[in-house]
Amino acid sequence: MRKEKVQTPVNAALLNAISPMGVEFRRNNLVWGESLGRVYGVVKYPQEMESGWLSRVNNIPSTVVCQTFEPVESGALIEAISRNVSQNRGIAQSTRDPLTQQRAEKGAEDGERIMREIDQNGEAVGKMSILAMPLSKDDALFQKNAKRVESIFMGTRCKLRGMANLQEQALQTLSPYHAINSTVANVVDRIVPIKTFVGGFPFASSGYSDGTGAYFGQDINGGLITLDIWKRGGDRTNSNFVVMGVPGVGKSTKVKDMMLTEYMRGTKILVIDAEREYQELCAKLKGDWINAGGGSGGMINPLQIRPAPRDDEDGWKAAGNSINTDSPLYRDEGRGMGDMALHLKTLEIFFSLYLPSLTDIQKARLKQAVEELYLSFGIDWDTDISKLKPRDFPTFSDLYKAIQTQVQITGGKDYEVLESLLRDIAVGADRFLWNGHTSVNPKSRMICLDTHDLQNTSDTVKKTQYFNILTWAWEQMSRDRKERVMLFCDEAYLLIDPNVPQSLVFLRNVAKRARKYEAALGIISHSVVDFLAPEIKMYGQALLDTPCYKVMMGTDGKNLEETRDLYGLTEAEQELLAAKRRGEGLLIVGSKRLHAIFDIPDYKLAAMGEAGGR
Repeated sequence: MRKEKVQTPVNAALLNAISPMGVEFRRNNLVWGESLGRVYGVVKYPQEMESGWLSRVNNIPSTVVCQTFEPVESGALIEAISRNVSQNRGIAQSTRDPLTQQRAEKGAEDGERIMREIDQNGEAVGKMSILAMPLSKDDALFQKNAKRVESIFMGTRCKLRGMANLQEQALQTLSPYHAINSTVANVVDRIVPIKTFVGGFPFASSGYSDGTGAYFGQDINGGLITLDIWKRGGDRTNSNFVVMGVPGVGKSTKVKDMMLTEYMRGTKILVIDAEREYQELCAKLKGDWINAGGGSGGMINPLQIRPAPRDDEDGWKAAGNSINTDSPLYRDEGRGMGDMALHLKTLEIFFSLYLPSLTDIQKARLKQAVEELYLSFGIDWDTDISKLKPRDFPTFSDLYKAIQTQVQITGGKDYEVLESLLRDIAVGADRFLWNGHTSVNPKSRMICLDTHDLQNTSDTVKKTQYFNILTWAWEQMSRDRKERVMLFCDEAYLLIDPNVPQSLVFLRNVAKRARKYEAALGIISHSVVDFLAPEIKMYGQALLDTPCYKVMMGTDGKNLEETRDLYGLTEAEQELLAAKRRGEGLLIVGSKRLHAIFDIPDYKLAAMGEAGGR
């Protein structure tokens, strides 16, 4: 029985869905419906390609990529390469131009190497072609996408060429429903070893892997993202990070995930916790939870001088030089300012935050009183601070008494003002924060500095205590260059005071210097706008630009606009952030950008606790 042929009716709906409204071909680009596009072709490949190179060009956002590979007979190829080697040898021997000679010799060496691989090792060869077409509905965005395509191919050392006057034929070759156009093939076909194609993993996911480190998330295609934030090289010069997102998008959960990952890798974790979100996690890790909002075990004495890290000294020793620490030259010139002099600079910022109404004369009187107080405790410009204990330093009660003495001796009005202003920190309500010897003495690798009890205090007190905590944290980060330390500054906007930008300057300097001490600074906040106010932009923007790792989660409005301008977000990246999907965001690693999905394992979720949301 003969089977009847049945003709399938034309599916008009499907045709309308896949067909553009119209197509217009120009010399160097084309219009595909509402989108502008341009087809490029690769016309030259380097002699050696790194593993996985094709996956980089095959997964460019807003870009269609087509690659073909057709095996060919190797006999004729070997003869052609042999003639080319002979020609290059002749040029190298006859030319007097050093550059031409160098290029000819390199071409001959490469040709001989390829011949050996094909003839002696049986390496298969074939004709490979690659076409790429960036698309965008916006002209400015299209130009940006086109430059990105050119930059990525340049990074693989491939030579890219726009298919001038061949946009229609190139589009046909690029389309899955057309055969390869012979004219385009003549332009882009190149003979390459098969290992160049196969070793490029052309159909690999766009996931990201450092080869070391730990699981960080997945990309939009399900590829694994494995990061080692301590890895340096190329466009990754530090281990700092920034995490931004509105409440409810999973920001705190991801930050806890990062803490757990680094804790398991042996890193020391410091976190400034303004919302008491990390107390349960700290308890699960048997860490030190410290009430830095007035608790008895959370006292950090601002008058305690902390040993300052010595960059120049370490560099001098690393160069094989010896240092005589008893020499006056070492004290006066070799080390620069001593610990006491450097700490007085820190105290200037502390008092500017706590007592913003002080006049210049009053600041000078206060600084003189502090210097004389240190001298009365046997501490001078050359004292080795590392040999002193917390109880060897004065407290604000001592400073208050010294100011009262000056009032009785001089009767000066400035001292009377200082006496009134310092009363609260010495005997009033603020004494619970700062009047006493340092009692913070953590022993674990997880240290949570809880500032939740500060939330009902004035902005002045909050900013001052945050700065005080930060100076203590920097001592922990810079104390041992061999110990990895990460500081997480949650709700970092609390450190911002446009009237006293020195606190941001200090934080910026920490961000810049942390890499020298195998340390990392993390800025966690809701909005980039807080850091970009005109008064503090030159410092705040550095905190957002300097980190090599950025996690941008859901946001909208003015903050989205500022984020777009700051990081040059594409239209697709803006849509991703505006969607505010929980557990998703834009991950920036150096210059690499990924749509990341932060899938947290259950065992980590169990350790996080409920605070801060899950």
